[in-house]
Amino acid sequence: MNIDLLYWHWLLLGIVLITAEMFMPTFTILWFGLGALVVGLVLWIIDVSLSIQLLTWFASSIVFAIMWFKFLKLKDKTTAGDARKKVVGEFGHVIKVPTEESRGKVRFVIPILGDDEWEFVTEDKVQIGDRVRIKDISGNTLIVIKHI
Repeated sequence: MNIDLLYWHWLLLGIVLITAEMFMPTFTILWFGLGALVVGLVLWIIDVSLSIQLLTWFASSIVFAIMWFKFLKLKDKTTAGDARKKVVGEFGHVIKVPTEESRGKVRFVIPILGDDEWEFVTEDKVQIGDRVRIKDISGNTLIVIKHI
């Protein structure tokens, strides 16, 4: 059985695989599609055997994948872990004084991390209406100091 793939077969396969990538959540098929386009271009220039075509497809797909992970992969741009940097130093007003049994509550004019009221703890003696500044975050609780 002699299989004879022409350049346009590889180009069509590459286009189909790249198009299929649009429906996938990961960049896995894209590399095989780009590899198929490379084989199509090589076949357009010179005629090579099926084994060389498959080897070229495999090698070029691997090279594209390595290039993606080594050079082109986007950095993680989420703000997870950056919450502390974004809120430390912000000011709010005490709306509930902390007691030994419960935490206090502070309200911010502009919501902090999606909420305008947060529980807080402090070493300072505060009263309702006092202005406080965020010193740190501990879980879902703010650590504040009284602003003088």
